[in-house]
Amino acid sequence: MEKPEKDFFSIDNISRIVFIISLIGLVLLIVDFGFDLVFEAEIIFNGYYFIVLASGVFITIYRYLLQWKNLSFKVAVFDFITNLLVLYILSQFFFKRIGHQENNDFYSDTFFKLSILFTFFREFLIRKINFQRDFLNPAQLFVLSFLVIILSGAFLLMLPNATTEKITFIDALFTSTSAVCVTGLTVVDTATHFTYLGKTFIMMLIQIGGLGILTFISYFSYFFKGRTTFENQLVIKDMTNVDKLSEVYKVLKNVILITLIIEFAGGLFIYFSLDDQILPNRYSRIFFAAFHSVSAYCNAGFSTLTNNLYEPGYRYNYNLHLSVAWLIILGGLGFPIVSNTIYYLKYRLLNLLAPIIGKSKKYRPRVINLSTKIILYTTFFLIVGGTLMLYLTEYYYALESHNWYGKMVTAFFTAVTPRTAGFNTIDMTSLTLPSIMIITLLMWIGASPASTGGGIKTSTFAIALMNIISLSKGKSRVELYRRQIPDSTIRRSFAIIVLSIIVIGLGILMVVSKDGDKGLTRIIFESVSAFGTVGLSLGITPFLTVQSKIVLILLMFIGRVGMLALLVALIRKAKYKNYKYPDEDIILN
Repeated sequence: MEKPEKDFFSIDNISRIVFIISLIGLVLLIVDFGFDLVFEAEIIFNGYYFIVLASGVFITIYRYLLQWKNLSFKVAVFDFITNLLVLYILSQFFFKRIGHQENNDFYSDTFFKLSILFTFFREFLIRKINFQRDFLNPAQLFVLSFLVIILSGAFLLMLPNATTEKITFIDALFTSTSAVCVTGLTVVDTATHFTYLGKTFIMMLIQIGGLGILTFISYFSYFFKGRTTFENQLVIKDMTNVDKLSEVYKVLKNVILITLIIEFAGGLFIYFSLDDQILPNRYSRIFFAAFHSVSAYCNAGFSTLTNNLYEPGYRYNYNLHLSVAWLIILGGLGFPIVSNTIYYLKYRLLNLLAPIIGKSKKYRPRVINLSTKIILYTTFFLIVGGTLMLYLTEYYYALESHNWYGKMVTAFFTAVTPRTAGFNTIDMTSLTLPSIMIITLLMWIGASPASTGGGIKTSTFAIALMNIISLSKGKSRVELYRRQIPDSTIRRSFAIIVLSIIVIGLGILMVVSKDGDKGLTRIIFESVSAFGTVGLSLGITPFLTVQSKIVLILLMFIGRVGMLALLVALIRKAKYKNYKYPDEDIILN
């Protein structure tokens, strides 16, 4: 029996055609941005852009006419507003040339091209996105997503209009890896080597790398379609470490929402902390604030200044330093911790207001979970301890030019930034050896789990330390706040520590074999900075050989995706066996 032919005008066929049209539009957009086109080519490109936007509006209306019952109200409102905006931009760009002469903001070429980008992603996210667990496990999918973004970013940064001068592939790959892995190590000067387009690419790579491309794709695909497969939920649950399957997309929404709110607020604080005399142009200040807010919250450490925040005119701007420092701390705490802390503050506020509004207080045991307590206390002691030690060791050295308040702020900032941001407000090459050792330790520990930072993580360090204390007391288990830490968690923490030492050690060995003349201390600092995705440097990164740069690229990648995740992705999981061998002690000391 012959299968009935599919209707050409079915919603699936039309959607597929519009997606292909928008995909070609995206390719043309990259070419348009990256190269200087002749006038005739611009006319052809603009004509095709009109087709892309018109087809995007058409398929949205067509979709609502045929599938209006399956689409949610919030998506309908979103589509209505965005399509009105697209139609207005089209009318301004194509039919009201006078608007350009009147400085109409919506005539801007940027708004027009952003509409093309939005149309592509809208049609891409409406497609069926299936994560096949039998083909790629969550760890492999996670690692592969970073590889794809890094390579894509490298090619974008090599576009002629992205740089002020030609860049080699290895330098573009290094910069892309550093941005996606939110590290901040650079082999070329970001301020002078990249144009506004190149810096925008870097900012986008930082944002995608900080949150993960799968976070964006998974949530917005679910938002537009209003449904997902059970298999996709399982994969996202494994990658985000969510306890309940039903809360997967709620967690993703909270992650994106909290990120955007904090980055927007941080951007405002940075914007108002800037000196109008140094950056008189309003748009330059907006771009500076947006770039540094994203870079700080994602713990990237990239700056649009040649000497980072040590640049003259910025090194004594303590309000700017504090704004960036708090963004680093919030980004480094991790989404579950920030979310749990917000929930706790909300709970306390409602209980405080309960007598006023005539309601009884609510009692909830363990509003703050154990992970939040461990991470908050560890972060607090590391920052306070680091601040005091750096204040004492650099009082007469790197901090000498600051007043008493400036010394405290700069010491605080220098203790925060190794967690794992990479901004600097002092000359890193002027640091004393004790300070270098303190910062190296802080870089190795890094940020917290499920955050935008790297390192072995604060919870790993805390659990290992608590295990040592328990062993010294003769205890057979680790207990804290009337809870027992599982043996599997303890084993995992020590595995992470040992693997990090092995990876960093091998990295140092390979760099020393090619660039031993740079000094062992500097090479160790640079290698730990790369693995911890920190980005602090003692000034040798741009002068390393190609082989050493590749080693640092690998260290940044391993530090971001995690050595355990990489091993899970590469090694086949062992089958569960329902038996147990007899115990036998091993002599250890």
